[in-house]
Amino acid sequence: MQAGKAAASGDVGRPLQFTMKKGYEVLRDPHLNKSGVEDEFGLTLECSSFMKKDVVHSQQHCFLAGLVDMRYILLMSLQDRNEKLFYKVLTSDIERFMPIVYTPTVGLACQHYGLAFRRPRGLFITIHDRGHIATMLQSWPESVIKAIVVTDGERILGLGDLGCYGMGIPVGKLALYTACGGVKPHQCLPVMLDVGTDNETLLKDPLYIGLRHKRIRGQAYDDLLDEFMEAVTSRYGMNCLIQFEDFANANAFRLLHKYRNKYCTFNDDIQGTASVAVAGLLAALRITKNRLSDHTVLFQGAGEAALGIANLIVMAMQKEGVSKEEAIKRIWMVDSKGLIVKGRASLTPEKEHFAHEHCEMKNLEDIVKDIKPTVLIGVAAIGGAFTQQILQDMATFNKRPIIFALSNPTSKAECTAEQCYKYTEGRGIFASGSPFDPVTLPSGQTLYPGQGNNSYVFPGVALGVISCGLKHIGDDVFLTTAEVIAQEVSEENLQEGRLYPPLVTIQQVSLKIAVRIAKEAYRNNTASTYPQPEDLEAFIRSQVYSTDYNCFVADTYTWPEEAMKVKL
Repeated sequence: MQAGKAAASGDVGRPLQFTMKKGYEVLRDPHLNKSGVEDEFGLTLECSSFMKKDVVHSQQHCFLAGLVDMRYILLMSLQDRNEKLFYKVLTSDIERFMPIVYTPTVGLACQHYGLAFRRPRGLFITIHDRGHIATMLQSWPESVIKAIVVTDGERILGLGDLGCYGMGIPVGKLALYTACGGVKPHQCLPVMLDVGTDNETLLKDPLYIGLRHKRIRGQAYDDLLDEFMEAVTSRYGMNCLIQFEDFANANAFRLLHKYRNKYCTFNDDIQGTASVAVAGLLAALRITKNRLSDHTVLFQGAGEAALGIANLIVMAMQKEGVSKEEAIKRIWMVDSKGLIVKGRASLTPEKEHFAHEHCEMKNLEDIVKDIKPTVLIGVAAIGGAFTQQILQDMATFNKRPIIFALSNPTSKAECTAEQCYKYTEGRGIFASGSPFDPVTLPSGQTLYPGQGNNSYVFPGVALGVISCGLKHIGDDVFLTTAEVIAQEVSEENLQEGRLYPPLVTIQQVSLKIAVRIAKEAYRNNTASTYPQPEDLEAFIRSQVYSTDYNCFVADTYTWPEEAMKVKL
């Protein structure tokens, strides 16, 4: 509360403490901060009954260890206390720590974010802040922001509507921007657009940190998004990268189409997932010894991820010389109502694009037997959807079936790595969205399942886009990224069952992605950072965040001795 500001109606009868501090300073002062309470600048969360909530929150801590991985809590606490050390630890063993700060642990952390919450790490903007978003951005302490990850929390991983609890996703994503891509953390901003939640459990949760009403939709929602985009670019410039994350299907596609040619933006669920999936397919082609256009692809799921992957597969097939129409014919999709075919009711324009002439079918096992795909991709977050029968049938149709169980978190995976290898007799080419342990076959061979994690994509894309000042991000960027990732997979990796480079090399992979994106941007005259650096790789390396401690040197100097004399 600012000095002289009238007490709110809820504060009548309570002692007032006057302070000249405001906004971010209040939140970082333990003498003034009220934990998860929103101040007038919206820098943390909307909540009421402050002390009562904090008491309940503290009482619940004794149950925290059983609900949220304490390693996540410890790492997030370290990030709050010592950012350099946090990133040094994270990058010291990225294969070990990434699953803690991101999938699969972050999904559980989001479900219990009211308990896991320690300090605000991002900006919470509510539907009731319309008309004041520019002021809220001015309140953020950093004046230079190069990358924003924004969500409205409606479709968090495969967990659905988590409302404000979804803030763990932008925080986790941006941690990987730095750890994997070297983007400076103080130039990153996580944002939650709180428009309410339709999750009844959260609305009744005493620890829920967001607005306690149903989601606001329609024109008011669109006005909020328009104001947000305009305020961001006004404050941070047109080159500020804005990544959309975990928006529901109904909004994800239309917002991407609406903003992609106006702002520097992309949707990771659509385009990032597409890139990492296509990268896995391109690597798998080195095992199957054929072209992508020789394959028939069947998707379990027809949402953002499936449609994004399908469109990028079409682009990759076109690059092989196949027409767009022929490429589309090689792609089939199954949604909650069954096989997507022409004439079926209630198809969105995006789904209709991949509808073919065929009788309607509902059962996935029957569909697999009928279509006989060479590639089966799961992105519907239906755990166990790839049954033993389906996996055995895939092995019957194909010498080396390609099976991607990409849904997150692990509980939503369509099958495990062990199930895939077991039921395809070790011939399956497998990748997943969440990590699985190595599997030893009866022959004694040990396979290391490939994890098709978007973290192979977005950090490198962000570093490249920021470094060259790319103003608009086309799908060609994501096909280029897929090609770079696939090229970094060695023959030894393929023999081990890996379709992606080992995570320990992810920083080198991100750098190569960034350099390739920048080169193509300058070649196509779409970059805005001029003059063009003579050595692009050296220039981009110079932009990378260092996890080493800085040395602080005071600006000391002396006056002339004569001036220091006291004259009477």
